[in-house]
Amino acid sequence: MNAIVVLAVILFALMLWIGGKNGLRSFLSLFLNFGVIFFTLAFLLAPAVNPVVVTFIASALIGCISLFFINEVNRKTIIAFVSTMITITVLLVFIFFVSDTLMIQGFGEEETEAISGYSLLIGIDFLKISVSVIILSTIGAIMDVAISIASSMHEVLKRNPSISKIELFASGMGIGRDILGTDTNTLFFAFFGGYLALLIWFKDLSYSIGEIINSKIFSSELMLILCAGTGIALVIPISSWINAHYLMKTKKSS
Repeated sequence: MNAIVVLAVILFALMLWIGGKNGLRSFLSLFLNFGVIFFTLAFLLAPAVNPVVVTFIASALIGCISLFFINEVNRKTIIAFVSTMITITVLLVFIFFVSDTLMIQGFGEEETEAISGYSLLIGIDFLKISVSVIILSTIGAIMDVAISIASSMHEVLKRNPSISKIELFASGMGIGRDILGTDTNTLFFAFFGGYLALLIWFKDLSYSIGEIINSKIFSSELMLILCAGTGIALVIPISSWINAHYLMKTKKSS
């Protein structure tokens, strides 16, 4: 049996055993999200289509699958979805500005040998492609923080119904601060784990620290980490405020 199939079966068994129905839906969501990304890539290669618009729509679909399909439609998932999409919108503007300023779109010197036999005249705006890559790379971490804060703040209000709006918002911010460090470090180590071969290559070619930092491929990945960290930091106050406002409003009306 293929090793990938064996790993998939093990993952399915563990998710079903630990998560039950939610675990089954989580496993199925992997394939649904893969389908969304697959069709997104097909549209990104079309010169007449704006990659950023396609990525935003794909982010909304991924959010629906990851939040509503797995955890069903409820107050927590709706608030987490709204918080995620607001953060993505703000982050899009920020990433556009940073990418245009740094001019790191396209291919670096280290990739010229691999693409030397291909034509670069493909009619695609690489700035928009780089923005799309960063958004798709950060959507998972942003959703994770948004749903974590939403679930925690719902529990805080449930355990302490007399809490004020300001105190509830402060609770959300406190929860977010604890998540911020671990999620940012997760992205950081994921980068070094995925690009360890590149760092070894830099070492073998005796790159100086300055040459590594100024390398386009290294800078683009480092910017991805920083933008992802910015997205995680942004979603904390956004999600905390929306949760506090909505929960207090529904509490008064009930």
